[in-house]
Amino acid sequence: MPGENLSRDEARERAELLSVDGYEVALDLRSAVGESGEGARTFRSVTTIRFRRTGTGSATFVDLVAPAVTSVELNGRSLDPAAVFDGSRIALDGLADDNVLVVDAQCAYSRTGEGMHRFVDPEDGEVYLYTQYEPADARRVYANFEQPDLKAPYRFAVTAPEGWTVWSNGVGERGEDGVWRFAETAPISTYITCVVAGPYHYVTDTYKRTLQDGTQLEIPLGAMCRKGLAKHFDADDVFLVTKQGFDFFHDNFDFPYPFGKYDQAFVPEYNLGAMENPGMVTFREEYIYRGKVTQAAYERRANVILHEMAHMWFGDLVTMVWWDDLWLKESFADFMGSFSLAEATRFANSWVTFANNRKSWAYRADQLPSTHPITADIRDLEDAKLNFDGITYAKGASVLKQLVAYAGRDAFLEGARRYFKRHAYGNTRLGDLLSVLEETSGRDMKAWSRSWLQTSGVNALTPVVTYGGEGRITELAVLQDGEELRPHRVRVGLYRRTEAGALERYSVEELDVDGPRTVAAYTAGAEAPDLVLVNDDDLTYCKIRFDEGSLATLRAHLGDITDPLARALCWSALWNLTRDGLMPARDFVSVALRFAGQETEIGVLQMVHTWARSAVTHYAAAEWRQEGGRLLAEGGLRELRLAEPGSEHQLTWARFFASVASSDADLQLLEGLLAGTAAIDGLDVDQELRWSFLEPLAAHGRADETRIDEELARDDTATGKRHQVRCLAARPSAAVKAQAWAQVVESDALSNALVEATIAGFAQPSQRELIAPYTEKYFAAIERVWAERSIQIGMDVVRGLFPGLQDDERTLAATDAWLAAHEDAAPALRRLVLEARDDLARALRGQACDRLAA
Repeated sequence: MPGENLSRDEARERAELLSVDGYEVALDLRSAVGESGEGARTFRSVTTIRFRRTGTGSATFVDLVAPAVTSVELNGRSLDPAAVFDGSRIALDGLADDNVLVVDAQCAYSRTGEGMHRFVDPEDGEVYLYTQYEPADARRVYANFEQPDLKAPYRFAVTAPEGWTVWSNGVGERGEDGVWRFAETAPISTYITCVVAGPYHYVTDTYKRTLQDGTQLEIPLGAMCRKGLAKHFDADDVFLVTKQGFDFFHDNFDFPYPFGKYDQAFVPEYNLGAMENPGMVTFREEYIYRGKVTQAAYERRANVILHEMAHMWFGDLVTMVWWDDLWLKESFADFMGSFSLAEATRFANSWVTFANNRKSWAYRADQLPSTHPITADIRDLEDAKLNFDGITYAKGASVLKQLVAYAGRDAFLEGARRYFKRHAYGNTRLGDLLSVLEETSGRDMKAWSRSWLQTSGVNALTPVVTYGGEGRITELAVLQDGEELRPHRVRVGLYRRTEAGALERYSVEELDVDGPRTVAAYTAGAEAPDLVLVNDDDLTYCKIRFDEGSLATLRAHLGDITDPLARALCWSALWNLTRDGLMPARDFVSVALRFAGQETEIGVLQMVHTWARSAVTHYAAAEWRQEGGRLLAEGGLRELRLAEPGSEHQLTWARFFASVASSDADLQLLEGLLAGTAAIDGLDVDQELRWSFLEPLAAHGRADETRIDEELARDDTATGKRHQVRCLAARPSAAVKAQAWAQVVESDALSNALVEATIAGFAQPSQRELIAPYTEKYFAAIERVWAERSIQIGMDVVRGLFPGLQDDERTLAATDAWLAAHEDAAPALRRLVLEARDDLARALRGQACDRLAA
């Protein structure tokens, strides 16, 4: 990996030296399918780059990561590949004012989801290809200047096996010579070019729109997946959300979609949720649901569809100069995804999901030692890869939500419109956006930026209430803590219980919290509340704290809050108290078991389930874990039996119960549900639910290899294979763990998806003693893994195999010893270890808090 890095300084120097007029890329992918079914390891890639020297100097380099280069020709002069190519760069010297570079290379098919990924479907033997480049893997497929500010138009030509279809960013067709040729793109960055090829199932539709000037806009729509998933593919719903998104963005952006067609490919073994390649968006195929799922799953998919669509403007049309300003695309897309979801689709409560789910990701990331400002300091590509995190996405989106409250919705959207028109097909930095927002809002955006974009950390807001002799409020103050005190536009809601037992808001007021203590003057004389909710309606980004009376109300009546957003905010706040060691884990579990059954929002319920499991696994005192697990299983089974037959709640509780089942009676019930000898009224145990039931049986030694293979025979598909691999690695055997470790750490034979599945099965909370010997092996291996494997696999191994389940001071000391002995290790690797160490230290603090409550 180090040899493939690119620094910000190198990129800046190259951008000052040259500009790119265009690329012609010819790929021959016929080697993807061989007589043996395995095909070759490489394909031919011929790239022609036309570029001009615009600065001083006569030397530069072009990026290419490939096993071999056949020839290099610069301005008609042949260069010796052995002399100029080092495996990741081709050195160029003697540049003219106008240059033509032709590189003929053998590039490698990928098994890790980076570059040109090749997948063989075990169900029918068909081969599928797709590309994934962000942040810098286009160089694995063709020679290029791999940085976002050297935009250029592209022409792709692809020779593919007979019977295949090929797609790219532009419209294409197959010529009589068998070559697929695609229309030239608008100027775009390397990382959003794309090729998808194979025998995909493909469905079409059309989006039509009359624009404000009377122009008729027509966008061809396409959606595709593997043939094996075609029977599950609900393309009509994908197209519905797509059209609703286009309506929303055309209504608000006043800049017609600029990239012609709009294809959406759901592809196998994808590392990300999705990628915004203009005209050819790619998604992970898990968004095609093989069994019954909840509306929360459809909401997540719709959010991702709209997130990627927002990128057509924020990121593709206007692109950041370098990865420091990654937020200029990701924060905006994350915000616009929820914004458009709430206003244009059936998912009107998407801000509830945002408050409860996305912000939870941000709060965790912002309290890690690796926290950074939203506008980050990205020194190189390894930094960039790790910066696709909860701060860049969810905190950035939260801050933009705050900005809308601060500057006004109309001013925000007008700023976006001016930004697109002013910088179309160009590259921008922070100041370019701030200048248009200052124009439209009249606000000092530089001061706002200094507080919110250029500092790190999360503030906590705590209400302090004093009462008079008649029980009325005499003063309500909001205290702010944190290293950086920021201005917050918040709503403070006062809630009290009604005669019917509901907990409802009876007073709310907006105020500007600025500094360590702010008094909400309007509350003086108000009736005493049962609950004070700072940041009601979730306008700002902060952790919510409670006064003692409010906390007591939540412990006794959280489920009685009638407003779903307020309830979601309270759930999130209680979880933050638990993570911060201010609330015992067993108390959070108690509240969850008492009120989760009343939760109406499925997405919130799923998060509460995740948090409750985490509370027992990581934050509960070791001596209480078994009891906590028993309580979760008992509560899960109780709510499963109480849930309406066939409902989303029943399905959600069934999955939760399976995830915490451990007693003999619990496991016998799962066995009976799988065998058909037991039943729960209305619960349809489809194939996906069968795998959910089988994994805990495997982890507790109730399903051996033969039983797992029998299940694979029922579901002999790519998805089934991933489930099987995870279940096999979950078995409680020293030999099983040794094999799983070797497959992931000592070998590169597994694809990215199977590496992920093996890691997920390896680390079982019920098997702490069994996997304890791997702590020493982990620290002995990670630097070698980081050096030898792709950055994606390196990240998966370092994060996924960290011995966090060995939650004691000895593991903390081992982590500190590795960090002290490896101060010169790759910064990105050290960051991952530091983050894992912080999670472990936080868990130990939580356990100490929980122990005191015993």
